[in-house]
Amino acid sequence: MDQTLHALGGIVLNGLPTFFLVILLTFCVKYLYLKPLDKVLAERFRLTEGARKAAEDSLQNADNKVAEYENALAQARSEIYREQSELLRKLRDEQSEQVRAARAQSEATVADAKATIAQEAADARQGLEAQSEALAGQIADAILSRKAA
Repeated sequence: MDQTLHALGGIVLNGLPTFFLVILLTFCVKYLYLKPLDKVLAERFRLTEGARKAAEDSLQNADNKVAEYENALAQARSEIYREQSELLRKLRDEQSEQVRAARAQSEATVADAKATIAQEAADARQGLEAQSEALAGQIADAILSRKAA
């Protein structure tokens, strides 16, 4: 057994440099390879997340601006429609005023024409009455002068 323990001690003694070498390599790999790699990956993740966050913020801003533009466009359209309706109302009012003025003028013209025609008719009646009395007198004289002859 002593011999076995002595052999086992020799194996452990021979394995100690390998054990320390593996531990040394583990620390070297960890600090020279894995730590910088973790830093690079963390930085990459941070930048990627930052880019994603910036993209989301940009999309949100774009959506907000689109909503603002649509709102402004709707307000501009409603303002244009209001101005158009007001302009149409003014035009209708002007047209109705022009129609009233034309109607009043035509009624005045018709009234003047009726008065002129009535005056001419009255003058014609007087002229016809005067002529009819003169003709009646001439006819009567002609008839009476034939009977007398």
